[in-house]
Amino acid sequence: MKSFSESYKQAGVDVTAGYKAVELMKEHVKKTMTDSVLTGLGGFGGLFALDLTGIQKPVLVSGTDGVGTKLKLAFLMDKHDTVGIDCVAMCANDIICCGAKPLFFLDYVAVGKNFPEKIAQIVKGVADGCVMAGCSLVGGETAEMPGFYPIDEYDLAGFCVGVVDRDRILNNETQKAGDVLIALPSSGVHSNGFSLVRKIFNIEESGNLNEYVEDLNGTLGETLLTPTKIYVKPMLALMEAVTVKSVAHITGGGFYENIPRSLKAGLSAKIRRGDVKVLPIFELIQRMGKIPERDMFNTFNMGVGMVACVAKEDADKALSVLKAAGEDAYILGELAERDEGVLIEE
Repeated sequence: MKSFSESYKQAGVDVTAGYKAVELMKEHVKKTMTDSVLTGLGGFGGLFALDLTGIQKPVLVSGTDGVGTKLKLAFLMDKHDTVGIDCVAMCANDIICCGAKPLFFLDYVAVGKNFPEKIAQIVKGVADGCVMAGCSLVGGETAEMPGFYPIDEYDLAGFCVGVVDRDRILNNETQKAGDVLIALPSSGVHSNGFSLVRKIFNIEESGNLNEYVEDLNGTLGETLLTPTKIYVKPMLALMEAVTVKSVAHITGGGFYENIPRSLKAGLSAKIRRGDVKVLPIFELIQRMGKIPERDMFNTFNMGVGMVACVAKEDADKALSVLKAAGEDAYILGELAERDEGVLIEE
């Protein structure tokens, strides 16, 4: 006898919708599976067998995050198959900053009402992100919470676990003045600063998401909903080729908050404003919102999704490796002997 409760359904929770959602998402989850995954969907826990080949002192690294108010755009555009990529990216990009290879991922979707086809689209995005990050989607949770979330809305969060050899954990103690900062371009706004973005464009009220914007070579909605780039594979390739001294994932807080987190005490990042390849969406945001430039660099990634620090003599090789991995990387700046965080100069 299949599980079903008429009383629970009358209270707003349809358990059969959850079963259907699981069936629909299985085809997407399947593509993330590796030989290390020992269980399918439906168990009480996801089992993952660690392959420690070549790792002498394994250290597990974990990260968790959500998508934030970028989800509001997905609701308005009724497009739900990319926000899962954002969710994976925000977690996997963080743990790669330690030098860790992502192993597996779990997601959590909380909804006002379970529409199985919508849930399957959300999980499709998560699975796509896992493929990009080279990790397995070993489980998750869908919680139907009527009265807590509006019927057409949901929240999405995730959790990623990776592994790194203790001796290969990135260590900024080797940093020195003259070391080079290399920028990996972002795909857009990524998943931070959307409360400000929504205010500037009055997104909920204006209905302007589908309007073509010449400066963006597309609609505002398409540009803003572009998923966060996942940097795992190019960064792992870089770490195999040269000594990477630190990595900064540029998320909420922009340059001024995130780059200093990767620096040795007593050093600062010296960046020339003209060397930053700012994407058109940020120029539009600044112009429309009349946002001071420092606030822009303290809120958004400004076209730089990740920053790697290498020795000056390794810079050319690092750029070559990243470009071979599909990244249009470039030199962003260098380290200086000043304990001032980030200096952006004209």
